[in-house]
Amino acid sequence: MVAAAILPELATQLVVPVAAAVGIAFAVLQWVLVSKVKVAPEPRGEGGSAAGGGAGAGAKDGASEYLIEEEEGLNDHNVVLKCAEIQTAISEGATSFLFTEYKYAGGFMTVFAVLIFVFLGSIEGFSTKSQPCHYSVGKTCKPALANAAFSTIAFVLGAVTSLVSGFLGMKIATYANARTTLEARKGVGKAFTVAFRSGAVMGFLLAASGLFVLYVAINLFGLYYGDDWEGLFEAITGYGLGGSSMALFGRVGGGIYTKAADVGADLVGKVERNIPEDDPRNPAVIADNVGDNVGDIAGMGSDLFGSYAESSCAALVVASISSFGINREFTPMMYPLLISSVGIIACLITTLFATDFFEVKEVDQIEPALKKQLIISTAVMTVGIALVSWLGLPYTFTIFNFGAQKTVHSWQLFLCVAVGLWAGLVIGFITEYYTSNAYSPVQDVADSCRTGAATNVIFGLALGYKSVIIPIFAIAFSIFLSFSLAAMYGVAVAALGMLSTIATGLAIDAYGPISDNAGGIAEMAGMSHRIRERTDALDAAGNTTAAIGKGFAIGSAALVSLALFGAFVSRAGITTVDVLTPNVFIGLLVGAMLPYWFSAMTMKSVGSAALKMVEEVRRQFNTIPGLMEGTAKPDYATCVKISTDASIKEMIPPGALVMLTPLIVGTFFGVETLSGVLAGALVSGVQIAISASNTGGAWDNAKKYIEAGASEHAKSLGPKGSDCHKAAVIGDTIGDPLKDTSGPSLNILIKLMAVESLVFAPFFATYGGILFKYL
Repeated sequence: MVAAAILPELATQLVVPVAAAVGIAFAVLQWVLVSKVKVAPEPRGEGGSAAGGGAGAGAKDGASEYLIEEEEGLNDHNVVLKCAEIQTAISEGATSFLFTEYKYAGGFMTVFAVLIFVFLGSIEGFSTKSQPCHYSVGKTCKPALANAAFSTIAFVLGAVTSLVSGFLGMKIATYANARTTLEARKGVGKAFTVAFRSGAVMGFLLAASGLFVLYVAINLFGLYYGDDWEGLFEAITGYGLGGSSMALFGRVGGGIYTKAADVGADLVGKVERNIPEDDPRNPAVIADNVGDNVGDIAGMGSDLFGSYAESSCAALVVASISSFGINREFTPMMYPLLISSVGIIACLITTLFATDFFEVKEVDQIEPALKKQLIISTAVMTVGIALVSWLGLPYTFTIFNFGAQKTVHSWQLFLCVAVGLWAGLVIGFITEYYTSNAYSPVQDVADSCRTGAATNVIFGLALGYKSVIIPIFAIAFSIFLSFSLAAMYGVAVAALGMLSTIATGLAIDAYGPISDNAGGIAEMAGMSHRIRERTDALDAAGNTTAAIGKGFAIGSAALVSLALFGAFVSRAGITTVDVLTPNVFIGLLVGAMLPYWFSAMTMKSVGSAALKMVEEVRRQFNTIPGLMEGTAKPDYATCVKISTDASIKEMIPPGALVMLTPLIVGTFFGVETLSGVLAGALVSGVQIAISASNTGGAWDNAKKYIEAGASEHAKSLGPKGSDCHKAAVIGDTIGDPLKDTSGPSLNILIKLMAVESLVFAPFFATYGGILFKYL
């Protein structure tokens, strides 16, 4: 008789929702603390001074403390009003774009929900009779029509949660950007705390709400399914599909928007007109700042939510046909959710180290403070995983392994989760090494700018290709160890381990765009150059952490995709995937080609949109009298409209490519060919995603290295406006769509195709391969 878990079912039923509630409460607390910074000028007292006008001005209010540096004779009242005005413009632009994007996404969601219901319901001819269970021989399970209905509901739940997560993240970021700018007047530490707390709001809201919705869905679906856990957790996979499908539109649409604006602003503003980044004279500057939020905040939030939902679903599906599901052991069955619950608490403790226990006081403390977040959260989470594995798992149990049951011990599952967690940290720091200008790879790229843009491009591409090596070995080691210990379930929980610190990862990632916007607002509001230096320091650290966040997302996507692939081949009844079979091999070739096709579509979309943006910015500079002199105001609205229209139009073809491929291949060519397509897309997609993201990140930071001039070597390459700097700007412009559109979107491609194949696996197994049946 197999021993039971120490943690009883009732305790598990309490731990998961309580952890989610704590995460949401902590997010609200961080938001309240950020909201104490007022984006409005203080009323003038009898002394005639506004907020910040002197040491005694409103000392009780955090927004009115004595400013460390007075604004060099600038009127503080006007500066604060200007910041508020710019913040409103950015927020309105971002909200308008997301509502437009979500209208299209909502239409797609409706159509695809109908497809799920029709495809899965047709397996038994829309019968309402119970059917024999697929894995539990001799038992009956709920009808296919019920699975179709509940899979559709789960899909809608996942899609709505993803959209809400992205929208809330964007609203929080646009709420915090001007507040970060204003706090920078008091010191870099104050600004850092506001930016990081704002990122934490998004991180904890997303992690906690994703966990809570999944937990509620499992319990509500369980009221109908009862003992049919096989059907219950098969239906729950729709949750991951919904989350990832919306993430695709968020990533691609937001990525096209932000890079069209960024490229247009950089090429005309910095290269042709030789004006600073975020200069208010640049017509594309508002669109550029809006793009930071809709691409890097809303897109990244939806992306990581999709990864979390899919890895949880993959683990639950495999567990439901293992001893946990067969013996109806609730606590071990909820092991993936317990990991996420402990992850929220571990990240909460970690966040306090950045905001409460230790205060950032100097510029050179910013990046170490962010990196310590990753290390501390990983260390604390390792202890948390050990605790959960001890309390939540029986000492021995069996895991489904392609038709057989493999005996596994609880300590082996602990190692699976831990290896995923630590592999994520390794990938993060390797990404940092190749993208931070504190290290030689980026400095070499910057140095190559001395001989022009061509050598900069050559060095940047070489860096990206080389940066793939160690992350792939880390992923390969994680897969080998976790699969050896606990089959595909081990791979799924390894992915969950990598994502267990998602709240901290998102906080660090959201911090970057918030700081970037803060710098743009400082420039546009005409604030002191010393304030801009502080926001630039915050932004430089944010660039590195954003690259680390992309590394995490890609690494976890590889593990998630493999786990989903394993669940798919099991559900489709495939025991082996033989690459020597023509059906599989052609699938491998086509699958390996898909990331290139997808990248071509997204990069061309950015290029087309950027072309329109460049033409519009040039037109305004040439036709609006006094624009270069600063006496006339540019037409920001037209540039925002160009980015919005282009991104909405251009996001549809790449989205259709990803969503339709599994349906077409599975229906017409069968599950074996589809398994080849999934394997090929996974193998090539991960390589291209890492390379593209790191190349773009390196070019960006090489440009910033030259601009900052913080070392003798950097000073020899500058200053801004020099030929060397112009070459660096060109490299950065080429890298923008690589690191912010194509690269990050590819990890959604490999995950989404896998989870979609898993959801439709029963249909493909029954009716798939129409062409081969008649050839």
